[in-house]
Amino acid sequence: DAKHLVPNKMRDVFCTINLDQEEVFRTQVVEKSLSPYFGEEFYFEIPRTFQWLSFYIYDKSVLQKDMRIGKVSIKKENLCNYTGKENWFMLQPVDSNSEVQGKVHLELKLNELITDNGSVCQQLVVHIKECHGLPLINGQNCDPYATVSLVGPSRNDQKKTKVKKKTSNPQFNETFYFEVTRSSSYTKKSQFQVEEEDIEKLEVRVDLWNNGNLVQDIFLGEIKVPVKVLRNDSFQAWYLLQPRENGNKSSKTDDLGSLRLNICYTEDCVLPSEYYTSLRNLLLKSSDVQPISASAAYILSEVCRDKYDAVLPLVRLLLHHHKLVPFVAAVAELDLKDTQEANTIFRGNSLATRCVDEMMKIVGKHYLKVTLKPVIDEICESPKPCEIDPIKLREGDNVEINMENLRYYVDKVFREIVRSSISCPTLMCDVFYSLRHLAAKRFPNDPHVQYSAVSSFVFLRFFAVAVVSPHTFHLRPHHPDAQTSRTLTLISKAIQTLGSWGSLTKSKLSSFKETFMCEFFKTFQEEKFTESVKKFLDDVSSTESKEPSGLSEPVHLKEGEMYKRAQGRTRIGKKNFKKRWFCLTSREFTYHKQQDKEPIFTIPIKNILAVEKLDESSFNKKNMFQVLHGEKPLYIQANNCVEASEWIEALCRVTRCNQKRLSFYHPSAFLNGNWLCCKATVENTVGCARCTAGVPADTQIEIDGDRETERIYSLFSVNMSKLQKLEEACGSIAVYQGPQKEPDDYSNFTIEDSVATFHTLKQIIDVVGKLNESHEKYRKKRSSSAKYGSQ
Repeated sequence: DAKHLVPNKMRDVFCTINLDQEEVFRTQVVEKSLSPYFGEEFYFEIPRTFQWLSFYIYDKSVLQKDMRIGKVSIKKENLCNYTGKENWFMLQPVDSNSEVQGKVHLELKLNELITDNGSVCQQLVVHIKECHGLPLINGQNCDPYATVSLVGPSRNDQKKTKVKKKTSNPQFNETFYFEVTRSSSYTKKSQFQVEEEDIEKLEVRVDLWNNGNLVQDIFLGEIKVPVKVLRNDSFQAWYLLQPRENGNKSSKTDDLGSLRLNICYTEDCVLPSEYYTSLRNLLLKSSDVQPISASAAYILSEVCRDKYDAVLPLVRLLLHHHKLVPFVAAVAELDLKDTQEANTIFRGNSLATRCVDEMMKIVGKHYLKVTLKPVIDEICESPKPCEIDPIKLREGDNVEINMENLRYYVDKVFREIVRSSISCPTLMCDVFYSLRHLAAKRFPNDPHVQYSAVSSFVFLRFFAVAVVSPHTFHLRPHHPDAQTSRTLTLISKAIQTLGSWGSLTKSKLSSFKETFMCEFFKTFQEEKFTESVKKFLDDVSSTESKEPSGLSEPVHLKEGEMYKRAQGRTRIGKKNFKKRWFCLTSREFTYHKQQDKEPIFTIPIKNILAVEKLDESSFNKKNMFQVLHGEKPLYIQANNCVEASEWIEALCRVTRCNQKRLSFYHPSAFLNGNWLCCKATVENTVGCARCTAGVPADTQIEIDGDRETERIYSLFSVNMSKLQKLEEACGSIAVYQGPQKEPDDYSNFTIEDSVATFHTLKQIIDVVGKLNESHEKYRKKRSSSAKYGSQ
């Protein structure tokens, strides 16, 4: 959220997330507010190098260009200072001199020149080779040029490159010569010695500009290199473009307002797979360790400050290697030992409940979509008033009509859920089966506990949460408005109550916090709903195989708006770019004129031969990729680098097992009678570049096992002091069998078997130590190969 925005008028505001100058996400518009609450989460992989993660607050305009109110920019190196916690940031003014991105490739050299009269002077040679990743200007590639200057106290020699048209990656390849010291200054010095006082004060400055033609040129960034670092040496390096030093300095920064952010940024160096064998094996055998609290996976959750940090990579790794169900069963059994009353079963935030929550989010995406999306769309797109709280009713509202509307929605959502068992993923069913039987074993005299153990997850922590927050579960592109959010909250409360086993009895009704909800539920027939819930829970906690009809439906994988280049399938087909709605399922890839319209063009998944990036030089457009499918390639432009990366990954994953996949492709387009990449003149000639390796062929679960293991290694490494403390605690318990004299040292840890836990800890510390060495070797190798300026 933001607060105290510039108060000249009430504003309609939205916020964007940018990598440098490239927008990758934007929030919904919050109307007429100077302290808007967005409450939106964005999770994304970063597919390219960047300098700044920036957040811009915009004032939405209907007729004119949206106005930028202010920004928060965090340098990549500083992200770790803010990760994992909420921070308020003062908004900074948006100054064109500080808006930069991209890098420039320079070669610099000092030459000794002997003049006609035999004396020596110094000459600086600046070879500006190319730039990469310059920003888009007004949504288009820029027309860049560079000025190269030698600057000192009493001189400013400037030269200029040619303008390169419509490109973010211009190739300049121009060389400029500057005289550094004059021959007269060498009368009393060795001819090979550079004069210190001259050199100390000189610097090379390269400024990048966008050629404005009829309007003012736009500053794109600059770099400065002191000449003194060269001496008589020469080197070349990439330099990141920097903002002007005077950018923002003159502006006031205390009156624009502030923005609250919660950023979680991780950067892992993933080594080749064989490095992780020992740690991976140690984690994967966790479910076989007795007791489970002595396993590597359990110990990870014990030493992490926030259990969630451990749960996410752990669940994904165990899921990837088909080891999740036995592990969840083992930690759930440990959880149940501490549960004294059946009606509080799986209600806390334990390792078991966190693991099941995360598993449902990962494997239940498609299940939620086919079950809830149609009814959530209906509620959001044609909302009916549903407020039944007398305090919140507006003037003119009819509480009876509102109650009828709410009842209609609750009935519809409930009906969709209890009919959906056929679509429930097998993995969720296997976990629910385990939980159900463990609960019955723990409370043998309670016939209902086997159902409440499952309903506490599938109703309370899955469906009810998805209803109240459809954006988080990708059921809607944005958060709904305030009135619709309230309706969804009331529906969610109702679903939780209906799904809680036996909660409609009169004794339960009296425990409702809100009287109006109690009145609302008096209209429900307990027996009818209870029977529906019981049958549904029986179905989703059964290990019997589902009917094939549930599997024949295509899995919906991704959809969104992008631009496609006309393929020229007709004689008069134009070669232009048009905005289209794209949809990818496990069966086909289609594009449509608009969302929910019939597809204009369909490519069966089995016909896709390759999915690859397309060189920007083909059409002078960024973020392009190509889908090769037998006919002409389909060229597509995504809106930003994150979106392009996600589409390529999703398409590669679903087509990985196609039998006729290509080994070679053309990285550029076929234009004007030849391939731009290899200059071949035959359109159907074999490609000139090897296809990139795809990702594992799993259409629903996107997991890189090595990456998750690296994340777990990082967590162990950061918490090494806790591991050692836990190891000491196990040692002291094993040696001293009497009463624990100093429980404070290890009272926060679960130590059921000190010997088994000590053994596992020793293995973890040993494995992490070896991985530390491997990472250190890599870091040294990387730093020794980095040249000055390459940062």
